[in-house]
This record gives sequence, structure tokens and C-alpha cells, in this order.
Amino acid sequence: MTLDEALHNNRYKIVDKWVKYTLATYQSSEFFVKEKDAFANPIGGTVRSSLKELFALLRKGEDSADFKKPLSQMMHLRSVQEFSPSQAVAPFNAVKHITRDILESDKETKSLTSELYDFEFSVDLAVLAAFDLYVECREKIYKIRIDEIKSGTQILTDSACPSKTLNNVTEIKR
Repeated sequence: MTLDEALHNNRYKIVDKWVKYTLATYQSSEFFVKEKDAFANPIGGTVRSSLKELFALLRKGEDSADFKKPLSQMMHLRSVQEFSPSQAVAPFNAVKHITRDILESDKETKSLTSELYDFEFSVDLAVLAAFDLYVECREKIYKIRIDEIKSGTQILTDSACPSKTLNNVTEIKR
């Protein structure tokens, strides 16, 4: 059996453990793991589809530019949540350890773990690309916030309703 065959045969186990690991980084992780419907659980759905697509690309040894779509979906999510940069990208690195553990646990594939260098290098490239995307997303968020402050729209979005404020002022004058 070749490494590619082993990765192909174990893809469901690997991706499933990877998804569970990633969803465990969220506070409501139990809901995200249990709810399989992507509409009722958009975070879980995005994590599942992104990691499944990313694993297929990693397995084939695709160029890191091809990682952008699945990584972008995840980084758009994780950049607006309360994750530090290292926490946001850490789940991508976990697939190396998950893959190694699954291959080592099987007699047939145990000998193939020494061939994981290229796969693990692809994972490292994906982690770096994820970090770049995280920073890009955070820059966009801060730019939008600065534009809101400059234009004054933060008054509409971050404060009480203007008409309510006017009511309070008229009550004070009476």
C-alpha cells in the first residue's frame, strides 16, 4: 500500500477527528459537533466542508495557492471571533498529528509514517497561508471600523437609537 492509498482509505477518519478537534476550540463545541445541518450550524458546516476540501488538497500535494479557498472560509470565521492569531491557525497544524496517529495505529500503514514528510510540509505551508489570511481579514475589519468612525456611522451602529436619545433629552427638559 502506498501513502496516497493509506491517506485515501483513512480520509474519513482523519477528517472526522480533525473536525472534532477544530470544533472543540469553540465555547459551544458540543452543539457544533452534534448539529450536522449546515443551515442550523453554519460554523460547523463551514469547518466540515473546509477541512474536507483542504485535506483532499493536502493529500494530493497541491500548491499552497490552491489552499486559499478552504482556508479563506475558515479564516473569515475565526478572524471575527475571539481567537488570537495562534489559536485561529492551530487547528490546521493538528492534522499532522492526527494523520500520524491514525496511520501508526494500523499494522498495514504503520511503516508509511516515515513517508509523511511531504504531506507534513504541505500542512506547514497551509498553516502559513492561513496566518496570512487571518491577518488580511483582521486588517479588513480594522479598516472598516476606522472608516465607520471617520464617517460617523458608528453612532448609528454602536450607540442607542437616536430617537430614543432625543426622547431622553426632552424628558430632562420638562
